Amino acid sequence: MASSMVIKVACLAMMCIVLGVTLTHAVPTCGQVTSTVTPCVSYLIGSGSAVPAPCCNGVRTLNNQAKTTPDRQAVCRCLKPIAKNIGGLNPEKLASLPGKCGVNFPYKITASIDCNKYDQVRSLRT
Repeated sequence: MASSMVIKVACLAMMCIVLGVTLTHAVPTCGQVTSTVTPCVSYLIGSGSAVPAPCCNGVRTLNNQAKTTPDRQAVCRCLKPIAKNIGGLNPEKLASLPGKCGVNFPYKITASIDCNKYDQVRSLRT
C-alpha cells in the first residue's frame, strides 16, 4: 500500500515538473518585453557608464525566456521597434548592453537588425 502511494506521489510530482517547465517557457508578450527593458532606457540615452541592475535583470530574463529560434525572433520583433522609437539612443551602448550584463549574444544588437535571419538570432544563451 505504501509503495503504491509513493508511486502516485512520484507520478504527480513528475507531472507538476513537466507542466511547470511547459508553463514557464512561454514567450513574453511585447508588453512584457517593453516593461522588462524599460529600466534600460535611461542608460541607453544617458551619459553614464554604469548599467542599472534592473536593466541587466531584464536582459537576463529575456535571454532566459528566449530558448528557441521562434522565441528569440519574437523577442527580437518586440525589441526592434522599441529601439527605433527611443529618441537619443546610443547605438554603441545598445550593442554592448548584453556583454555589460554578463549575457553573451552572438550578434550585434541594432535598431535595424533583421529578426528573421536565423544566423543572427540562433542563440542568446549565456
